Amino acid sequence: MASSSPRTVEEIVQDYTARRSALVRALTYDVDDFYSQCDPDKENLCLYGHPNEAWEVALPAEEVPPELPEPALGINFARDGMNRKDWLSLVAVHSDCWLLSVAFYFGARLNRNERIRLFSMINDLPTVFEVVTRRNPVKDKPTVESGSKSRNSTKRSIDGQPRSNRKLADESYEEDEEEQGDTFCGTCGGGYNSDEFWIGCDNCERWYHGKCVKITPAKAEMIKFYKCPSCQKKLRQ
Repeated sequence: MASSSPRTVEEIVQDYTARRSALVRALTYDVDDFYSQCDPDKENLCLYGHPNEAWEVALPAEEVPPELPEPALGINFARDGMNRKDWLSLVAVHSDCWLLSVAFYFGARLNRNERIRLFSMINDLPTVFEVVTRRNPVKDKPTVESGSKSRNSTKRSIDGQPRSNRKLADESYEEDEEEQGDTFCGTCGGGYNSDEFWIGCDNCERWYHGKCVKITPAKAEMIKFYKCPSCQKKLRQ
């Protein structure tokens, strides 16, 4: 195992969460781009999620054995032979299997109690499959980018009541509440729920549960321009 590989339960969960966020984004926010890259006329392809939260469609590594378990090969073959929603769900299932394989590959040296804790922490998050299959089948891309007309004026939401940077949103929010339901947290992938506090990144315009990015309603009121953890990390690099 490489020296840079995650070794503790917390490090492995952090690696798992980052890879999972990348895969969720590929199958939700970036679904059109992902779909086009899986052209059946191209080579046999895999979907990768990387620790930097980037996703990639590529051929598997050539080295044998590979450094890490490889994702399912040939996800592009069935792209035009299945209903799009069903195909995405199938890719999601393969992605969940790969994520667990990688996590427990890193966790091979953990003791029994640590492995149990690792599985418990992973199990607290919805699977990629659960995120993808909750999506509205009528729309191809019900994402943050296209999901809400009130997004630009409602960067924050407190107990289901969205706020702009300066004032409460107008009545148009009620008309768009159903469309807000197609929004997914950029960290855990959970769907929009008006009973929870959400915050929108002013840089990348993704939405997050406040609890996932450790932002409380009171803290949000003090923030003029919010950058999510991913954007902050990119700015530091």
